[in-house]
Amino acid sequence: MDNMHSCTLLVIILPVCQHVQMLFVFLRTHNNPLVGGDPCKHERTYKLPTKPQLCAHPADDILQSIMVLLKPLASLWILAAVAFAVPAQEKRIHHHADLSDHVHDDAHGFQYDHEAFLGKEEAKTFDQLTPEESKDRLGKIVDRIDTDKDGYISHAELHYWIKHRQRRYIEENVNKHWKDYDKNQDGKIGWEEYKNTTYGYYLDEEFDDVEDKATYKSMLTRDERRFKIADRDGDGIATREEFTAFLHPEEFDYMKDVIVQETVEDIDKNGDGKINLEEYIGDMYTPENGEHEPDWVQTERKHFSEFRDTNKNGYLDADEVAQWILPGEVDHADNEAKHLIHETDTDKDEKITKEEILANWNMFVGSQATNYGEDLTKRHDEL
Repeated sequence: MDNMHSCTLLVIILPVCQHVQMLFVFLRTHNNPLVGGDPCKHERTYKLPTKPQLCAHPADDILQSIMVLLKPLASLWILAAVAFAVPAQEKRIHHHADLSDHVHDDAHGFQYDHEAFLGKEEAKTFDQLTPEESKDRLGKIVDRIDTDKDGYISHAELHYWIKHRQRRYIEENVNKHWKDYDKNQDGKIGWEEYKNTTYGYYLDEEFDDVEDKATYKSMLTRDERRFKIADRDGDGIATREEFTAFLHPEEFDYMKDVIVQETVEDIDKNGDGKINLEEYIGDMYTPENGEHEPDWVQTERKHFSEFRDTNKNGYLDADEVAQWILPGEVDHADNEAKHLIHETDTDKDEKITKEEILANWNMFVGSQATNYGEDLTKRHDEL
């Protein structure tokens, strides 16, 4: 995730017979009270099973016994996830990843620009093409970027394109899970569809089979609230865009409040709706018996008092939490669009033509001639 940590992944699968494909799949991020996952990238997809439809079978009694035995195993997995939580100083902060892992230094190559313009995987693909193939495909891309078909690429069009390329990982994630939830295949996901798919196995028993019943009920309540906020028209049905906002709220301005609310709920142990110093530190660090408090914890105590608690009342309220976990950051895509136009716009009219781009094609895309050492055999026919 570049400057971000991977989200917590917990998977327990029980292939007993053809009637039960999946017993327990659990994908969860920071807002799972049990798992100290990372909200940065916020792959907020987690899945509990639908209720298995078991027919009469001699293995049924055995299956029930195995399920009982699996409960403590699931708890051990959860405890393990907690034990290996990401470094706590960063886990709550929603950083936007840079456009490339490479240093942005045109004097030493255009690898940064290639990955910014194409996305990382597609940039590797272009490095396997001949210069003629690269320029030909670049020309087709330029035609797609010019959405108003006026023959020019404006800053707004280029900015949108770069943002779109960088969001592909989100779109791919949503597409991957869409069919799991859109049970009636109508191109939308209702709350009931999502709830039944995610929690169906436990709903009939009111979570009686789960040791931490309160946690699962809390998860259900939180999901419903987030789903309703993502559902902008309030019809109880999520379009693909609304479902994306549900799974990846950090990408949508109108979802920022729910990110803050969930963060406060996770850290606020006494339920007063605020975060005091001990709750702030407790979310990051739990001392072992006799352990000396590390220097980084002392530093975080100072950060709380000197930077986080801006009104100096000893607590972090919602606004202060927002400033902490959603810092205002540089728009990398905006800067890259300005940079590419500045370097390519020969007549200095603040927009670029297809001819200007192709004349500077190696700034936008690579080829075998500009290959910087990547060895990739996978090729894409079209972007």
